[in-house]
Amino acid sequence: MGAQKGKDLLLRAGDGAGGFVAVAGLRTRQITLNAETVDVTNADSTGRWRELLAGAGVRRAAIAGSGVFRDQASDVRLRLIFFEGAIETFQVVVPAFGTLEGPFQIASLEYRGDHAGEVTFDISLDSAGVLAFTAA
Repeated sequence: MGAQKGKDLLLRAGDGAGGFVAVAGLRTRQITLNAETVDVTNADSTGRWRELLAGAGVRRAAIAGSGVFRDQASDVRLRLIFFEGAIETFQVVVPAFGTLEGPFQIASLEYRGDHAGEVTFDISLDSAGVLAFTAA
C-alpha cells in the first residue's frame, strides 16, 4: 500500500436498517489487527527453536478514533450503542487497501472539552465476531 491521506480512512456504523453511516467527524483513526500465537514447542523441537501451531490463535481487531460530532444524531447513535452494550456492525474503509467489516462492541467512549474549544470524543471498538475483508 502506498502513501495515503489519513483523512481518507473512514469509520462507518450500521444504521439499524442494513446500511452504514459515517461515525461523526473523526480526526484520528487507528486499526489494530492481532493474532495470538499458540506455542507447541517441546523437547523434540529441532534445535530447541520455538514452534507455533498455524491458525490456532485467537484473532481480534481493535479500532480507535477521536474527533467531533457533526450532529446530534451521530452522538445519540454512538451513545445508544454504548449504553445498550450492543454489538453493532461497523465498516472501516482504507482507500487503495480495502474494507474491513463486522461486529464490534464499543469498549470505551470518552468526552472532553477545552474552555475555549469544541467538545471532542474518543472511541474504542473491539471485534466481537468474524470480520470480512474486501480488497480495494
